[in-house]
Amino acid sequence: MTSALRRKAAEMASAAQCFSSYSSSPATWALRQRGGARVLQLSSRRSFCVSAAAGGFDNQNREYVIVGGGNAAGYAARTFVEHGMADGRLCIVSKEPVPPYERPALTKGYLFPLDKKPARLPGFHTCVGSGGQRQTAEWYKENGIEVLYEDPVVAFDGKTQTLKTSSGKILKYGSLIISTGCEASRLPEKIGGKLPGVHYIRDVADADSLVSSLGSAKKVLVIGGGYIGMEVAAAACGWNLDTTIVFPEDHIMPRLFTPSLAKKYEDLYQQNGVKFIKGALIDKLEAGSDGRVSSAVLKDGSVVEADTVIVGIGAKPVVGPFEAVGVNPEVGGIEVDSLFRTSVPGIFAIGDVAAFPLKMYNRIARVEHVDHARKSAHHCVETLLTSQTKAYDYLPYFYSRVFEYEGSSRKVWWQFYGDNVGETVEVGNFDPKVATFWIDSDSRLKGVFLESGTSEEFSLLPQLAKSQPIVDKSKLQAGASVEDALEIARSSLQSGASV
Repeated sequence: MTSALRRKAAEMASAAQCFSSYSSSPATWALRQRGGARVLQLSSRRSFCVSAAAGGFDNQNREYVIVGGGNAAGYAARTFVEHGMADGRLCIVSKEPVPPYERPALTKGYLFPLDKKPARLPGFHTCVGSGGQRQTAEWYKENGIEVLYEDPVVAFDGKTQTLKTSSGKILKYGSLIISTGCEASRLPEKIGGKLPGVHYIRDVADADSLVSSLGSAKKVLVIGGGYIGMEVAAAACGWNLDTTIVFPEDHIMPRLFTPSLAKKYEDLYQQNGVKFIKGALIDKLEAGSDGRVSSAVLKDGSVVEADTVIVGIGAKPVVGPFEAVGVNPEVGGIEVDSLFRTSVPGIFAIGDVAAFPLKMYNRIARVEHVDHARKSAHHCVETLLTSQTKAYDYLPYFYSRVFEYEGSSRKVWWQFYGDNVGETVEVGNFDPKVATFWIDSDSRLKGVFLESGTSEEFSLLPQLAKSQPIVDKSKLQAGASVEDALEIARSSLQSGASV
């Protein structure tokens, strides 16, 4: 079918759907309390859509518009295609110059030295990270999806259902999906946060700039001991660079790792030449005679020399210009219900920017992770295009893979599922395996962490975290190996004592 015929068919289908929507009763919304958190409910499906034949706007595809070009947008596009609802109907508005890609690669394989097979586009466009098709720019064209590159949305009018981009384009939408993600938290400019040689990683351009610096760097300073910091530091080891990590906490990965678990990874990094400065804050970054960053001054007055600085101090959700849709005051982000619907009919939010009900733990959460980006996108589009009313029931999942470049003496790959609350039991000597189990006061397994597991062992983790079985802590502690401990946990699933 030619492009013109596809568009004509889409216009006819869109017009018919609009008639059907207008003939039904309008959607009604209610706000109720659950576990102290506000939860939005919608009594019927969206009641407004826009015909692709409508004129006077700068986008040809107007029935569905996704704002944002990250992971979630790519997976949402795939779901539209799977339902046959993308061609001539879907528009993606992105600030990036390329189609959506698997963002985790930017702090992993993308930073490998050039002689150690680094990852590069188009190799990691969505949806290859989950075993799906590589969605290049040609894929979007072939599927009739309109993509506006390097033109972020800067204004939003819910009454007229229009968007304005940075270039001045006015876009119309029938249903809107907000997929704006997060932006890196930055050091203030007045303390050197914008000096040449100071890097933040959020997109390919950021990663390219860092790779360029690493190629000529001698001393690298990583600010922050979380995901970004640890992954970038591991990559710097592949370049054989003098690398220091500075952070204010007592150990790395404080939001997940126990002190004992953290020490094992710190020892590994130190064996690779990485130095740690713990319990320290940055006072300012200073420039050398060439204007480029040359050192960091800590709050205690000590100085750390560095010609390349990477700042990994967290991220914040990009809610603008959609604040009027409803921002959750506790966790930030656009507040949605369990089907990713906002307080405004026809507007949804997915991925990092969505503040959603975390059903299994009965709280509102915002999850900055590729797994949630993928799953929330699929769930949202299924809701939009079908009669699905099943609540999103997400199991928190995190992972990291580092030291995977050619020539590395030890590759690291860990996974965590569940909630890191309660007492912990650690099993294993990190040679190469170690496991940590989180157990609450009712002896229920709440979370589980595993390093260097087999595929079968890793597949057990979500079963355990989802079922939350009652486990015998003393038996876990007495386990002679990680394999023994996992088998003990597995047997607790078979006992039937789970939620």
